[in-house]
Amino acid sequence: MKRLFNFFRRLLSRPPKGTDPLHDALESFRQPEANTLELLRRLVGVLRPGNRRDDFILRYRRMLDRLDADPELRAAFRRHVIHFVAERRLITFFTDSGILPGTGFFSEWGRILGSRLLPEVSDERRLKDCLQLIYDRPNDWLWLEQIPEDCSQRFWRLITTASELHDVGWRPIQEQMLDAVLLLAHRISGLGVDSELMRASTNFDDNLPRFVALSAEALDFVNAYRKSLDDASVSADDGKQLMVITDQCMETLQRIRKRARSIGTSLHLSYLLVRSQQSLERLQELVTILTASQQAAFGPEALNAWGEFARTAFLAQTRRNSLGFYLSQLSSLLAVRVTENAASSGEHYICETASDYRHMWWSAGGAGVFIAIMALLKIMAGPLDLSLFNRAFIYSMIYGLGFVIIYLLGMTVATKQPAMTAQTLAGLLGDLKLNRNADMERLVDVIAAVCRSQMAAIAGNVMVAVPVAIALSYGLGNWLGSPLISRDQGAHLLNDLDIFSWAVPHAAIAGFYLYLSGLISGYFDNRAAYANIGLRVARLRWLKKLLGSNPAHAQKVGTYLENHLGGIMGNFLFGCMLGSTGVIGIILGLPIDIRHIAFSSANFGYTLVGYGFDLSPALIAWGILGFLTFGCTNLLVSFTLALRTAMRARDIHFDHSGPLADALWQRLRKNPRCFVLPPRAQTAAEPPAPTPSAPATPSAASPTPPASS
Repeated sequence: MKRLFNFFRRLLSRPPKGTDPLHDALESFRQPEANTLELLRRLVGVLRPGNRRDDFILRYRRMLDRLDADPELRAAFRRHVIHFVAERRLITFFTDSGILPGTGFFSEWGRILGSRLLPEVSDERRLKDCLQLIYDRPNDWLWLEQIPEDCSQRFWRLITTASELHDVGWRPIQEQMLDAVLLLAHRISGLGVDSELMRASTNFDDNLPRFVALSAEALDFVNAYRKSLDDASVSADDGKQLMVITDQCMETLQRIRKRARSIGTSLHLSYLLVRSQQSLERLQELVTILTASQQAAFGPEALNAWGEFARTAFLAQTRRNSLGFYLSQLSSLLAVRVTENAASSGEHYICETASDYRHMWWSAGGAGVFIAIMALLKIMAGPLDLSLFNRAFIYSMIYGLGFVIIYLLGMTVATKQPAMTAQTLAGLLGDLKLNRNADMERLVDVIAAVCRSQMAAIAGNVMVAVPVAIALSYGLGNWLGSPLISRDQGAHLLNDLDIFSWAVPHAAIAGFYLYLSGLISGYFDNRAAYANIGLRVARLRWLKKLLGSNPAHAQKVGTYLENHLGGIMGNFLFGCMLGSTGVIGIILGLPIDIRHIAFSSANFGYTLVGYGFDLSPALIAWGILGFLTFGCTNLLVSFTLALRTAMRARDIHFDHSGPLADALWQRLRKNPRCFVLPPRAQTAAEPPAPTPSAPATPSAASPTPPASS
């Protein structure tokens, strides 16, 4: 229905044959008394793409060609645009466009959401607000971002001349730029002495003079520049000293950013770092434009600087109400820290040697025992007469506490591996130069190791969970004197393995939870490091009294908790998500639940006992196919989401899919064994270098393999 509506809307809005909307929109600029704002809105409406296949860049180039070929039209267009910009208040445009506001993360988030429900009132006297009126669609920034930079530079070269700027009065624009320089310098000085930055800086006493000197040097630059405008014989400040101090402040922020990756970060610190860096970059842009445009002469250098600035600022202003861009822009530092914690955990899941491979089998088999017990507890809790809340709570505790025990014992549940190993692969992709054969081979080595590790974990879970489930059913049934699993319960469990029901989407939900649990683990690892959880726990008086007079005992407890907080919380909350999803589906009346390969395989063992092994080979094969399909779905969803998040956090763009696929095929053809079994001791290749990760600290290191789910 929506597509049909859009089709008729485009059909009705299509201009009559023989007319050119772009030609008409440009010709309207010949009217001197016309409203420039409405003219620009009409022109943007013509340039805006109607659909994804619309070649709007060609239309944009046609506009430039038309202006270049018609001097009279170009003069009229230039007069409208230049006068429109010059007559507006520009200070907020210079200081705020594309820069995070000082209101904070949640306040800005609330403003963006509020503007979706109730549009803001725009002040046409301010250029920043006028841009919101001209580019009034929420997704305008998407197509503006695709306009080539050479087109933007050509646009400003066509409409900007020294004589035109002199006619409109370049001096007022320069004055507002100078005021913006002062405002930005004072803002940066204030941000630079914030308590969060002071805490994250190792030598803040050495960095403080830089931020304090920035305001003083900006004031000297502005005063000298204004004197040169009043008296042509006075030479203006070249701005070199101001740029040096700006670079020093930027260097300080970069050091704090790097240190935050090792000691942890907070939302407020991430916000401060992004806002400070944006303000410094804007200050550099304005100083470059001012120094390149001495007096009224607006030469090529100044024009290029203005063109780059205008493109960036205009694009940023159109993205002001984009919630998705705002979240991605701010969360980059926090996401890198979270994914690096997961990456360091993921290295424990990669079997490089035969010893690692054997350990994976043992740890996966041990987890299979607990999985069978957890599945049985959930089956036994099913017939209990409980309220929905109590049922969700019981299921969540069974899963959550079970996963925590598995984690603390150093065991592995297969489906947690992809969410962790994907982070490791992303770190490797960001570090290697895949145009070299050696680096490509190293990546293939890691992928082969991930494959055999995953297969060992799955086989260990399933091959232990199924027989343990059968043994528990028989043993407890004989001890209690009645079958532990009735035939009706077995039929219900078998029906849950039907891949043509909602089971596969339910397996995708479980895969999403696996991915989410990896991020949760990384987040709590980050919080533990940032908040010094270990030292704070070690200072608890009641803990010292409980453990005796030796303070080293409390310190060990604090260190252990700090090193394992991420794994504990990630696994516990993952269990809560698994346990409560089905009940939430009942409350909402939606067909949502979870399917997990490990628990489905254990349930299949209980199904066999419930039917007394009176199942046809076809039904047995169907059940096995069911839980294997769930496993593939679990792994695919969690791995894809985790890899995508890690690559975006590190700003990695992978363009070597073809060569990588060819390298994998060659390895599979020549040595298929390496994807299933570890290399033999005498032919073992040199293990690939570990994934670059955050500098190791006592708070970030994990002495035991993290929990898996």
